[in-house]
Parts: sequence; C-alpha cells; structure tokens
Amino acid sequence: MRVRPGADDGTPATRPAALTGGVVRRSAQVVWRGMAEHPRTYVAAVGLSAVFGAATVAVSQVLGRVTDQVVVPALAGDADARARIGLAGLALVVVAVVLALGVAGRRIFAGIGYADIGADHRRGVTRQYVRLPMSWHRAHPAGQLLANASSDVEAATGVFNPLPFALGVVVMIVVAAVSLFLVDGWLAVTALTVLPLAVAANVVFQRYMTPAATRAQQLRARVADVAHESFEAALLVKSLGTADREEARFAAEADALRAANVRVGQVRAVFDPVIDMLPNIGTLAVLLVGAHRAASGAVGAGDVVGAGFLLTLMAVPVRAFGWVLGELPRALVGYDRIARVLDARGDMAPGSRPLPRAPRGLHVALRDVTVTVPSAEGPVDLLAGVDLELAPGRTVALVGPTGAGKSTLVGLLARLRDPSRGAVLLDGVDLRELRPDDVAAQVAFVAQQTFVFEDTVRGNVTLADPDDPEAPDDDAVWAALRAARVDHVVRALPGGLDARLGERGANLSGGQRQRLAIARALVRRPRLLVLDDATSAVDPRVEQQILRGLRSARDAARTDADAGPTVLLVAYRMSSVLLADEVVHLAAGRVVDRGTHAELMARDPGYADLATAYLRESERRAADDEDEPADDEPAVEDAEGVVP
Repeated sequence: MRVRPGADDGTPATRPAALTGGVVRRSAQVVWRGMAEHPRTYVAAVGLSAVFGAATVAVSQVLGRVTDQVVVPALAGDADARARIGLAGLALVVVAVVLALGVAGRRIFAGIGYADIGADHRRGVTRQYVRLPMSWHRAHPAGQLLANASSDVEAATGVFNPLPFALGVVVMIVVAAVSLFLVDGWLAVTALTVLPLAVAANVVFQRYMTPAATRAQQLRARVADVAHESFEAALLVKSLGTADREEARFAAEADALRAANVRVGQVRAVFDPVIDMLPNIGTLAVLLVGAHRAASGAVGAGDVVGAGFLLTLMAVPVRAFGWVLGELPRALVGYDRIARVLDARGDMAPGSRPLPRAPRGLHVALRDVTVTVPSAEGPVDLLAGVDLELAPGRTVALVGPTGAGKSTLVGLLARLRDPSRGAVLLDGVDLRELRPDDVAAQVAFVAQQTFVFEDTVRGNVTLADPDDPEAPDDDAVWAALRAARVDHVVRALPGGLDARLGERGANLSGGQRQRLAIARALVRRPRLLVLDDATSAVDPRVEQQILRGLRSARDAARTDADAGPTVLLVAYRMSSVLLADEVVHLAAGRVVDRGTHAELMARDPGYADLATAYLRESERRAADDEDEPADDEPAVEDAEGVVP
C-alpha cells in the first residue's frame, strides 16, 4: 500500500499512515486504502467474485425450476418433461462453466492484489528506514525493524486475500434475499437471521482477538531481535562459551510467543466453528419452516428445495465474511505497527539547497557547535561550543583521549546527527539546508567498523547495480583500490573484481575490509573525506602508504592552493598524525588547541602527554606485530573461502 511517508525530495507526506477512529472506521480505512492503490486489480477481482455469486444463485434457481418443471413431472410419467431433461442439463452446465470462470478469475486477481499490497508495504517501510536518521535507528532494535518489514507486513495484508471474495458475494446475498422473499416471506426471514447472528459473533470475537493479536505481533518482533543479536554476536558466543545462555534466552522468548499464538488459535478455534455452524442451523430452520408452509399449500416442494439449497450456498459468503472478520484484528495490529514507521520523522528534516560540484575540497566550518544528549543525571554535552575551520584541500588530524567527542564531531560532517546548537557549514551553507543526495555524493565517511555486502568486489566498491550507467567504470575502481593499497588483494581473489565476498566480507581480513571501505569512499571522488579511525585494523606500514598516497595524489593534482579533497582523520598513531597539515586537539568536547604537531608539542602539555602515550602504544603494537603476518599479504582463500 503506497502510504507515502515523504517524497524523494524530502517534502512532507500528503497523508499520514496512521488510522483514526474506532475499530469499524479503522478497519474500513485499512480495506479502502489497500484497494484504492490498485483499483483495476480489485475491480476485476470483486467483479469476477460478483459473477461467481450471481452464478451460484442462478444454480439454485435453475435447480428449483428443473425440479418443478422437469424432474417431478418426468417422474410422474410426463413425456414432454422427459424430453426436456437434456435441455435442463445443458442449462446447468452453462451456469457451472460461468461459475468456474468466476472462481478462477477472482482467485487470480485477488492473489495479484494481495501480493502488490504486500510489496507496497515492504517498499514503504524499507524506504523509510533509509530516510530516517541514525538517532532513530539507535532507538529501535534491529529485530523490531525486521519484524516491521516481514511479520507485520504479512499481518497487515492477510485480510486482502479473502476480501474480494467477501465483497463480491454480497451480490449473492442480495440476489438470494430477493429470491427468498419472492418465494415466501417466512422462508426469507428465517434464512436471513444468520446474518445478524454472524455480526454479533464478530463483535465478541474482536473484543478477545485484538489484544491477543497485538501481543503475538510484539513477541514476534522480540524473538527476531533476540535471534538477530545471537547471530551478530556469534564470535562472542562461541569464544566465551555462552551458547547455553543464548539458547535459554531465545527459548524463553520463543515460549512466550508460542503461548501468545496458542491464545490466538484458541480465540479463532471458537469463532470459526460458530461462523461455520450458523448457515447449517439456518438451513435446518428453513427446512422446518418450509415443510410447514408446503403442508399448508403456501409453497411448492421445489420452492422448499430451492430455498434450502440457496441457504446452503449462502454458507459460502457467510464463511467469506468470517475469514475477513477473522483477519481484521491482526491486520489492524500489523498496520498500526507499520504506520508508526511510515509516520516517523526523526529529528533531522532534509534540506533542499544544492551543493554545487567543484574541483577543490570543501570549506568546512563549525560555529559554536554543541551536542547535548539526555542521561540519568541530566543533559550531557558531548561537544560544547566548538569553533573549528578546515581550509579546502587540507589534511587535518583530530586527536584526543577516549570520550573526547571525536566520533561525535566527525559524524556531524556526514550529517549522521545534527548539533543541538550552532551550525556546521559546507562552503558557507548550513549542512541542514543542503540536499541529502548532494551531501552523500561529496562527503565520504569511513568508520572504524566497516560493512561488506555479500556481493562482488565491484559491487562493494561502487555500491551500484551492474547495469547502472552512472556507476564508476572498472578503471576508476582499480584506481581507488590502488589508492587504498588493496588492489593486489583483489587481484589474488578468483575473479578479481567479479569475486564474490562472503557474508560481511568473511573471506577478507579486518584490515583488508577497512581498505576496501576506503576505496569505496575514494571512488566517489569526494570533496570531503572523513576517516573515523578507519585504519585501526590496517598494518602501520600500509596505513602510511595509504595516507602518503592520498597526500601525493592531492599534491600532484593541485592547480591552486585549495585543490583536492579536504581530509579529516581521527588518528591514534603518531605516524599518521605527522602526515597531517594540521592537528586539532579535542578534550572533554572542546577544542583545546590546533596547529602543527611541533607547535602543539611545545605549547600544549595535554597534547604532549597524549602524543607520548600514542608513541609508546605504537611501539608496543609494532613489537607485537613482528611475529604476525603483515596485513598487506595477498588474500588466499582456504577450502571454506575464508582467509586464515
């Protein structure tokens, strides 16, 4: 269902996804919105279902006439009646063929509509996931997000499978009611009594089913969340021997879900037999009343047979409505959970101003930037009044102790979050006013934790489909891989750029994955490159080669003082810091000092202590690495496709 959470340009939605009103109104909104998005499909489905209903009533009418005008006279010895037996059989065959075509067409179009609405829901939810800021994602477990896009979608769309049948056979009920009244009013009243009884049963059903379905959907999300955590932490679980604990934790959630599903099944187990029983009771009542009316001469035997058969057929629409009514509570619960995602806005409205492309690096400025987050003790400033300027084309190292706010600061430049106060300016324009696509195209952010898709090397670097005409060509991909010092690793893989990487890059080492992520950033030719400790798993020698290569390429490409990308790197190795044009010392969310390494060593005691600690740690790591294989060794797959 295309409930638009916002246009691609960031404009607000024309209609909120959330439903309003009571249960009846909200149920009608779910049904109407789904059908309105695919009108042709549902016109065909309901229309063919109506043909089925009319043909079903026609069978009863033809059967009644054949009984009165052909079967009974023929049994009495009427020669003319016996001659009409073939014609009567042909009439029944024609009606049966129309009935079969109606059934087939209705099922085909109902299935198409059901699949289309489910696809619309999933597209809407996943599109919204991409648009929402990281702050929103941090507040929602991955298992819940998976449940929204899977089990909640299934719950919200389940009602659309039997819906065309139920709506189409309204024709059957109307025609049947008219036919019954034309035969005899008492028979009609007796037969139609089952309808209000079915409505009353559904009112009771809704009262018990809605909370049961809500509980089941919530627990499905919880089970998915626990499973996702266990899968993500597989290495931790195996290495620390906590498999029994994880198994017990999952079993507890699974048992709770089982109990919730049992409760749903119990409610359905009571409701469904009642709905199935009502038409049978009505048929018995019609036969009793019909026998009395036939004995008095008010109706004929054929009328009673036709009325009884007609009511038996009416069990079909009653059951169809029962299926719809049985799915509605679950559909409302699933749709409400989806609507909360579709209507979510987060705290970052997209901008609309363009960011023009230019050959020089971006000019970056932070003006009185403060980032405040809530805590149990009250608001805490991760950054406080930061003023910082990065000249175009400069390489700046950001250093500071753990918890200083380095990752928070660099995350602002890629707009992973917005400042609580102040502004981040790119080429003099507030980042909040710029179009997200322009920012993503010109600002490349590489985090310490890299993600590798289960795709080819080419697909992981370009992040584009093979047939995308705007995707970087292979020459650009190889150039980026060379700049990231990972090209020889790719050449050693079977297939080169076409080699498929395992789940999360299982056939690459940690350092190789980081270098692949750097190549992914470089292939876009960004104007601002942000490296948040993006070489922590890379061998120090390789890291030096990468950083020197970036600087050499920048210097070689310069036609003026500010050509080439602006680079901001969070560094923990002094060898990396020394390659920067300038160093910024950050502590307790504030800029303590900035300048060259030599200047800060001379006038900033805090920086001198930090640099000395970095140097000692680098020496220790270098000593530890002497007995370990270098990270720049070519990747060679073992029998299972994983680098040892």
